[in-house]
Amino acid sequence: MRIFIAAVLLIPLPTALHAEPMTFDAALGRAASHAPELQGSDAGIAAAQSAAIAADRLPDPKLDLAIKDFPVTGPDAGRLNRDNFTMQVIGISQEFTNPAKRQARAARAQAEIGIAFADQALEAQDVGLGTALAWIDLHYAKRRLGQLDLLDESLNDLQSTVTARLASGSARPAQALEPEQLRAAIADRRSALAAEVARAQAMLVRFTGDPMADVQGGPPPLAIDGEKLKAELASLPQLRVLDAQTTAADAETRLARADKRPDWTVNASYGRREPNFGDLVTVGVTVDLPLFAKRRQDPKIAARASEASRSRFTRVAAEREIIAALSSDLADYRMRRQQLDNARKTLVPLAKKRAQLDLDSYAAGNLDLGTALLSTLALAEADVDALAREADVARDAIRIQFTYGDTQP
Repeated sequence: MRIFIAAVLLIPLPTALHAEPMTFDAALGRAASHAPELQGSDAGIAAAQSAAIAADRLPDPKLDLAIKDFPVTGPDAGRLNRDNFTMQVIGISQEFTNPAKRQARAARAQAEIGIAFADQALEAQDVGLGTALAWIDLHYAKRRLGQLDLLDESLNDLQSTVTARLASGSARPAQALEPEQLRAAIADRRSALAAEVARAQAMLVRFTGDPMADVQGGPPPLAIDGEKLKAELASLPQLRVLDAQTTAADAETRLARADKRPDWTVNASYGRREPNFGDLVTVGVTVDLPLFAKRRQDPKIAARASEASRSRFTRVAAEREIIAALSSDLADYRMRRQQLDNARKTLVPLAKKRAQLDLDSYAAGNLDLGTALLSTLALAEADVDALAREADVARDAIRIQFTYGDTQP
């Protein structure tokens, strides 16, 4: 199955330019370039990338402005004179975060970018699956509706036969109502299928953004390579999200460990005093002292390490669940393929043969009209059921490929 989901978002074009039926691949391509979910996830990636630029940078320097040693008591309280030590101070300080902490922050920022990309892949998978299923549902609903239309047309010939037999007196008058009763039953089925068409088209409009969305062409091949899917499970968006979250948890652990290494601050200031006294310059370094690590840093490190371990176990559990779900879905897919083959090779040919035999018997006067009509209806039901089974197989194939296959370009 050839699947295309564009990861790079295109500039949306006016919907009026796309108001024509779309092939399966065209619908996927349009959904990938117009889905607001993917545009939102693209903005999330841009936000994570912008945040990463400043993740490992030093804090901004600080400017200190102060008046020091201004008297508030005594004979000089509130006055500046030449005998006190009041001075105006201007200084600057710069905090230096330890390199291990800066590296851990950078690693965490990169992990956030990885999470954003994984989220986008997951969103693209959901959009692609929804679009593909909507296209398949609309395609097969319209085909089943067409089958009923063909049956309705074939009833015209049967109605002519009934009319001729009524004129010759070989049929009861009540039999003239039986084709109309069958038409009424077909009308009920047509109404149900018309509602299916409307629902499927509404979903296709929702994903493609084309208010006149419709389908053309045939569905993609329905073959599924189960062994290949099992071998490529590690690239699934669901697992990529969990891998990115594990990477982020590891970065948080590194950041917690880096707190045990001291940060330091360098500061310098210039103090201006009265002209009778000299000006002063102060230079100093302030160093953090993580002296109580057992009660402060170590518990945080243990907590972050436990979170990282939980992320790994969650990832393992998710992979096992996906493997089990894939095996179950493949079993259902094989069952529906067998049911489709049975309908095509046995049920529909038998219904067709029986309907023809009953119509021949009715034309020869050996069978009542009600039985012949029931055989005709059974043939229509068999054709519609075969299409429904084909639609189920197609839905299974699409769902399996988009859920467990690598749908990234």
